[in-house]
Amino acid sequence: MIPAVIERARAKVNLCLHVTGRRADGYHLLDSLVVFAEVADEIRAAPAERPALAVEGPFAAGLGAGPDNLVSRAAALMPGGERVALTLTKNLPVASGIGGGSADAAATLRALAHLTSRPLPEAREVLALGADVPVCLAGRPTRMSGIGEILSPVSLPGFAMVLVNPGVAVPTGAVFARLARRDNPPLPDVEGFATADDLFAWLLGRRNDLEAPAAEVAPVIGRVVSALASRPGCALARMSGSGATVFGLFERLAEAEAAAAVLRRAEPGWWVVATGVAASQVETGQVETGSPTS
Repeated sequence: MIPAVIERARAKVNLCLHVTGRRADGYHLLDSLVVFAEVADEIRAAPAERPALAVEGPFAAGLGAGPDNLVSRAAALMPGGERVALTLTKNLPVASGIGGGSADAAATLRALAHLTSRPLPEAREVLALGADVPVCLAGRPTRMSGIGEILSPVSLPGFAMVLVNPGVAVPTGAVFARLARRDNPPLPDVEGFATADDLFAWLLGRRNDLEAPAAEVAPVIGRVVSALASRPGCALARMSGSGATVFGLFERLAEAEAAAAVLRRAEPGWWVVATGVAASQVETGQVETGSPTS
């Protein structure tokens, strides 16, 4: 009798993202500082006679449960994945620049590693699932470079943020096609930050090179950035990844929650959540309480 395992797939947020080059095979080179918010999807894995995937939750609509789903593809990479039933609870917007699918794939790998007592795959083994999967598998504040395979863990102070998604689709290909240049300067050294204010000041000198082209595709992104930046206590508002989710940074969670409440009232069609930043090291393999699964 083996109990099910539950893994949280935390939202990945690119605090800054510099596009530094492009390889001959077309892959772009990036340099990004990544953190993980406490808001998350959830993966439940339980032993089964045959593989299965169910998708539920507020953003389940339109997500297939077939072999092309990143959760199914991740399970297929792990020995023993063919005898596991998986349930994805989709709490994060789909294709929104906060690594939802990649985080789901990484959480699936962690759940299966715990369930089967097998080691996690190396970063290079999961790159085929997506450039963000290695950093999501690490699940802690990280400087990510190359095409996503070069990971350097960093230590950051605690802080809060508001995540806002206006509910528009921003195709990644269209964003990269509008880049003015692909050989931008990389990040400087990521030093130790004593306080959240120190981190915020450092970030003000950085950028997301994909924000301007994404705002050309979806002009509402600029309106979200302005709406967040105008809230009291917001130190910085910027788009994450290739969009369209925008984050606002706050020193205290109470300030973030107040800002989120105002935005929800003003824009009821937007997805708005106040959240803290995940702990430095991801906690793996929460065993489900209740009746065990045979």
